[in-house]
Amino acid sequence: MKSFKCPGRHGYAVEISPFLPSTIACASSQYYGIAGCGTLLVLEQREADVSLVKSFDWNDGLFDVTWSENNEHVLVTGGGDGSLQIWDTANPQGLLQVLKGHTQEVYSVDWSQTRGENLVVSGSWDHTAKVWDPERCQLVSSLQGHEGVIYSTIWSPHIPACFASASGDGTLRVWDVKAGSCRLAIPAHKAEILSCDWCKYDQNVLVTGAVDCSLRVWDVRNVRHPVAQMMGHSYAIRRVKFSPFYKTVLASCSYDFTVRFWDYSKNQTLLETLEHHSEFVCGLDFNLHIPNQVISAKHTVV
Repeated sequence: MKSFKCPGRHGYAVEISPFLPSTIACASSQYYGIAGCGTLLVLEQREADVSLVKSFDWNDGLFDVTWSENNEHVLVTGGGDGSLQIWDTANPQGLLQVLKGHTQEVYSVDWSQTRGENLVVSGSWDHTAKVWDPERCQLVSSLQGHEGVIYSTIWSPHIPACFASASGDGTLRVWDVKAGSCRLAIPAHKAEILSCDWCKYDQNVLVTGAVDCSLRVWDVRNVRHPVAQMMGHSYAIRRVKFSPFYKTVLASCSYDFTVRFWDYSKNQTLLETLEHHSEFVCGLDFNLHIPNQVISAKHTVV
């Protein structure tokens, strides 16, 4: 197992470049994001270790990061000051633009994956999800409906202008940007939902991970009951991700210091538990280029 330590920084999110299999972005903060600044770390996996390529500081904590889907040098982060930051790793200054619109912390950012549009969605503690045009640096839409903090906003990999959000109000919502409305609200957990993700092989399937320590798989065509429920974590689930290679396989990370792999189609759903972290695990991503490789971030180690 390779790792990278950044003294004085706590990792909140990691994402592997969709273009370069060895390049990783990490959003980090000082003092657990409560105070201080944040740093965007660009890392490279090498044969023996993980090394720092570039770092860019921001004046508040950074809680999430997403790579551009059409420019290998561009990233977007979400900050504790309510803004989104657009970065260009090929630019010595790094920062290209700041997008302002949220009134509280931005906890989630995601770049659209379909070819139908080129948009970024953000979710905030101000209970709103906002859609941005990163090329024009404009706000496209502001969507309201959640009654709690939005922790996760994820574009559908299948349907243009469609994203899902997970909130502290216990609901999973599916939104239509063109209509400017919520198409579906699922009371998915009786607890705060900290993460959600879409299945890469089925446009109707999503997963949620919550403070109640459970993961639930949902089919939007019948939301009365989850397709599957997975238990095993002993503390809140911070992030969930579907595998890009296997339809029913997913990974989760938790405040119980573990990363777990699941296959919800099996009777014994838990496939593996990794216990190499010694603090809260907040970030998680599958490598699109290397089957079964997962990157995770905790509060001191990537």
